Formats: sequence, C-alpha cells, structure tokens
Amino acid sequence: MEGKDNDEWDWRLKESKGRGMEIGRNLEWRKVSHFGHLDDEIAASVYENRGDLPDMDSITQLTSDNFHTAVAQSSLTVALFYLKWDAASMAFLSSFLDVAEGLTDSGVQMSAVDCGEWTDLCAAQPGSSLPIPFRPITAFPSVLLLRPQESAQHYRGMLGTEALHRFIMLSHPASPVLLSTQEEVTSFLQEVPHPVLAGYTPDRLLGLFETHRGAPLFTEAAKSLRGEVLTGLLTDGLAEKWAAEHSVDLPAVLVFPSWRTHTHPSALPVSSSAEELLSHINTALLHPLPELTVENLPSFLSLGKALLLLFVGEEEDEFGRRQNQALVEEMRGVVELGGRRMEPYLACWIHLGRTPAGMSVLGSYLGYMPPLPALVLTHLPSGGEIYQYPPNMPIGAPSVLQWLQRIEDGTESAAGLLGEDSWPPAVKFYDFLKIMDMQEPNSAQQQTPEEEEEEEEVVDEKEVNMEEDVLEEATDSSSSSPTPNNNPHSEL
Repeated sequence: MEGKDNDEWDWRLKESKGRGMEIGRNLEWRKVSHFGHLDDEIAASVYENRGDLPDMDSITQLTSDNFHTAVAQSSLTVALFYLKWDAASMAFLSSFLDVAEGLTDSGVQMSAVDCGEWTDLCAAQPGSSLPIPFRPITAFPSVLLLRPQESAQHYRGMLGTEALHRFIMLSHPASPVLLSTQEEVTSFLQEVPHPVLAGYTPDRLLGLFETHRGAPLFTEAAKSLRGEVLTGLLTDGLAEKWAAEHSVDLPAVLVFPSWRTHTHPSALPVSSSAEELLSHINTALLHPLPELTVENLPSFLSLGKALLLLFVGEEEDEFGRRQNQALVEEMRGVVELGGRRMEPYLACWIHLGRTPAGMSVLGSYLGYMPPLPALVLTHLPSGGEIYQYPPNMPIGAPSVLQWLQRIEDGTESAAGLLGEDSWPPAVKFYDFLKIMDMQEPNSAQQQTPEEEEEEEEVVDEKEVNMEEDVLEEATDSSSSSPTPNNNPHSEL
C-alpha cells in the first residue's frame, strides 16, 4: 500500500502465540491522507481536525458518581451524551460548547457524558437507590433536558448552535405558565421570554379552565411541547372572559400559530387524552402551505403525507417577486378548492434562493434541472413514484386538481423514482482480515469446503487410532500386573 499516491495506509499487525497456538491478534490501521475518500463529509471534517481537542471547561462532566447531585443543584441541566469515536458526536460537540458559552450567566447547567467511559450511566443503570430519569441511550449524539424530580426531555431538533440555543431558551419558562392578569396575557402573546429570542416568533397556546384541577391533560400536553411551543394557563374569571370573547365554552384551548396574528386563534375542545390533544394541537399549528427549509423538512416528512411541492426560483426584480407570490397563492387555492380531497397531500413550496439545497433535490427527482417554476408530487405512501406537473401548462388550482385526479386514476405516467436510502462507502472496503488470512497459509479462511472435510476426517481417524492404542495399553497392563492398585491416584 505504501507508494500509492492516491491513498496511503499505515497499518500494523501484532500477533502473539503460545503453546503452539495463536492466542490473539491486534490490527491497527490509520489513514494518513486523502480525506475525500472517507465515507462522508462529517467524518472527513472530524478526522482532519482530530488534533484540535475542544476545551470543555465551560461544561460539567457528568459521571455515575456525581449525576444525581449535579442534576439536583440546577433547575435545568442540559446533558449531551456522546462517544469520542463517533464522528457526528464530535462534530456536534463544538456546537454544544458554543451554546454553553452563550448560556454562561443564564442559570442553565450545560453538561456532557462520555458514554464510552460511563457505560452504566448511559445504559440507565442506577448505581444507587435513586432511579435514572431516562431510558438507555441508544443513539449518539443525544441531548436530554433534566430537571429535579422530573423525567428527562429529549431534544429532537437540528444538531446546530442556533436551533439548540433557541430550544433551551424556550424550555426555560414554566410549561404552562400561570397567567393571572390581562397584562400578563398580553405580554405572553406579544413578547418573547428572553432577549436572545428577539425577532423569533414562537407558537403559543392558551388553556382556558375553570380551576387548576381541571387542567391535568393540558398540563401534560404542555410539558410534551416544552421548548417548541410557549404555553399559558388561564383560570377563574379571566378564563371566562377570554372564552366569551372567542365564543367558546370552558374548558378550551386557544392555538396561536406563529404564522397567524394573535387576534385570530384556533379554538380546540379539550380531548379525552393528552395524546389526542397533542394531535389536534399539531394539526392546528401546521401551516396550510408551508415553505420547506432544511430545518423543518424532517418534521413535515414525519407526517407521512405525499408532498405536493412547488419549486420557485430567486426573484431578480419586483416582477419576479410578484410572479412567485401569485404562484404561492395558486397553491393556496389548490388547498382551499380541494378541501377534504387534499388531506392525503401536504401542499408546500421551496424558494431556491433561500434554500439552495432544493436545486439538487429537484435535479435528483427528475434527473435534470427543469425550467422554473416546477411542480412535483413525491413521497407517495403507495410507492416511490415522482410525478411532474406538465411544464408547458400554467399552474392553476383547477388544473392542478385535475392532474392529481389523473394520478389517482393511474392514467398519469411517473417522471421518476425516489432513490433508495442507501449510503454506500466512498471507496471499496479494505478487508484486513482477508489480508491476515493470506499471510497464514493454514488459516481456516484459506481452505475450501472439501479441504475442511478432509481435515475433519483426518482428525477423526487420529482420534480413533489413539483410543485403540489406549485400550491395548490398558489390556497389556492388566495382564502383566496381577496385584491391583488399591490406592489409585491421578493428577489432572
């Protein structure tokens, strides 16, 4: 392998033997050049910067010995569970440390657990009488929000500095927060809980109940939404006033999506279970025609709906801006005109100027870059077909609905297929064990099935001959020794 310009490998084979048989092998290999041949960009970046160890003085190192004490000392502990040899863990660690530096005086305790060292803690195995407030960690990296006497909350957002920082700030207030005056309600609906969130508009909920005791399901749902949605609780006369203003009966939940003004909330009745209430809340928070971005795409894909996806280009002038706006309005008309017919579909759009990654997505869908705007139907639950709206036909609500009907009837031809979710290695797998076997002529890997059978027959024949020799020796010994041994002794 030495001498190759494209890819140099330095590997060492250590082998120890004793009593005529091999007792161990240790193979170490190290890639010393050509980062581009690593399997992915994250692994390449981590390997390239492997000598730059991060400074972890700004966070608390959690162990099996100090875990319960550390969590009890802070109202909110954010814990990163990572592995030093995992590329994604080490890549995210730098973002986690950036968040920790920004939260130095916030009262939030940022911490980390090295699961390669503290395996019992990461496996949720209690080392004392106190229980571990989370289930075993099986995915890395994982971020948990820990509060005294409460179950852990998993962070499921983007592994980036901005997204994690925002989630922690939204998790800091109580959920739900009790609002006692009209001024507190107005502040809750119009202001953000922390100055660092200025410019960000979160989703909000208001629970209207006659008393605190009538709100257990809402409280459970609010805790599940902590970090993603701000929740408030109104009771007694203030709740009755808000219910009368919005023409609802108590108990009720008012939903204030970030994409709608706080003067026109959606009203939901209280469900029979927290899971059902959460489902209704998530539906009410869903934008009728969302703009897809890299950050929100996973949450929309998790809905399991087919994507009716409009690609629009970057506007070069005011005319282009108005044209894109008119296209988005036509898609909104598709949703309104289609009504219940549109329930299996998620109508959405991508602005290729704000989300350039959409260009490669569109190209992979169709195998080429079509003229913009382009409308496609993809991620169908029935299969991986991709359908393209006729490029020479204007995009209008009635014609789009007719096109969808032709697809449902099976009279429209697919323009492509979704690729398989496979990530093959960038280079051919290097089988080190095969090399080791090549160096051992008598290795089991070098033998054909016929050779293995012949060797087994030889071994069996030797064992049979050995047993016969032992029997003959025992017979000769008994015939030549008339006096038996009354004190037999054997050493094992």
